[in-house]
Amino acid sequence: MTELLISLFVKRKDEVEDAGVRNSYGILGGIVGICCNVFLFAGKFFAGIMTGAISITADAFNNLSDAASSIITLIGFGIAGKPADEDHPFGHGRMEYIAGLMVALAILLMGFELLKSSVIKILHPEDITTSGITFVILIVSILVKFWMYLFNGSIAKRIHSETMKATASDSFNDCISTAAVFGGMLIFHFFGYNLDGYLGVLVACFVLWGGYGAVKDMLDPLLGSAPDQELVDNIKQMVLCHDMVIGIHDIVVHDYGPGRRIVSLHAEVPYTEDILTIHDVMDHIEMRLMEEYQCEATIHMDPVITDDKAVIETKQKVEHLVKSYDDSLSIHDFRMVTGKTHTNVIFDLVIPYGKKYQADSVVEDVKKTIRKEMEGNYYAVIHVDRV
Repeated sequence: MTELLISLFVKRKDEVEDAGVRNSYGILGGIVGICCNVFLFAGKFFAGIMTGAISITADAFNNLSDAASSIITLIGFGIAGKPADEDHPFGHGRMEYIAGLMVALAILLMGFELLKSSVIKILHPEDITTSGITFVILIVSILVKFWMYLFNGSIAKRIHSETMKATASDSFNDCISTAAVFGGMLIFHFFGYNLDGYLGVLVACFVLWGGYGAVKDMLDPLLGSAPDQELVDNIKQMVLCHDMVIGIHDIVVHDYGPGRRIVSLHAEVPYTEDILTIHDVMDHIEMRLMEEYQCEATIHMDPVITDDKAVIETKQKVEHLVKSYDDSLSIHDFRMVTGKTHTNVIFDLVIPYGKKYQADSVVEDVKKTIRKEMEGNYYAVIHVDRV
């Protein structure tokens, strides 16, 4: 069914990096979500009125909120697919994240309302009834939601969409919550135990947990989360496969929405090479990054001395001392300025995020270590990078 819908409504379905194709996937997911959730809301709302069960009614309004979320997702993908303009030179891709955040907040709001209604039912229980049509509606709902979980998950995987991933997760949570309601109705039908209010609380907790996860998934890219490590490794591998490049550092990836990345990095090259030749190689690398990873790349060339024995040996000694202080530290852009009274060793010290110590104290410790451990009058001039 999933493949049939995609084949019918998404042209050039395999070109998922294309913004238009990606937008088509998002629109398809939104339309399917609206249709399915409105259908489920109508069925469960009818069953809730028939039985008087707050758990079924809560589940119905959960589906209604999902339909509203699908409308927001549909609008978000529509805006995200707009091309760049004068006011938004990097496009509108982050609107997908904003739409996803709105979906997540709607889920949380619905969860709190369901929780409140369910607690009232626990404190003031009311009689409920069961019928065959109620059980049929709940079973159909579980099956439909499980298919929606597979459908949305398939789209999320194809287009790498956090919004669709959150929608898929929400559909799976709906399966579990509806299954719990179904179980509760079976218990009441056969044993007479009224668990309606408690099951309503369980449904509300599933809704709130799903909303919390969705909020976190949407806030991370909006706040500027660390880039995907696989993408960074692929960029490094591609750049370093060129013989002219002997090292890279200071990779920065800006995410302006799926398929809209701005990348900058420093490439170390031999200082003896012709500048025009190096420039041509950098242009070629930038074009390859665009073609293979849809990254608009800017590469800064760092000339590195490769034939001065004293500089190379000193750099190796400094690297060893830095690593002995903390193996997670590294250096780059190493230079050496020799004078009559002392020698300055100048370099960038890279400190990973998450380290408990302060950068200033690390710099001072490294400077003291170089002064103490290296023979000769060496002074370190250090610039700190955080990665």
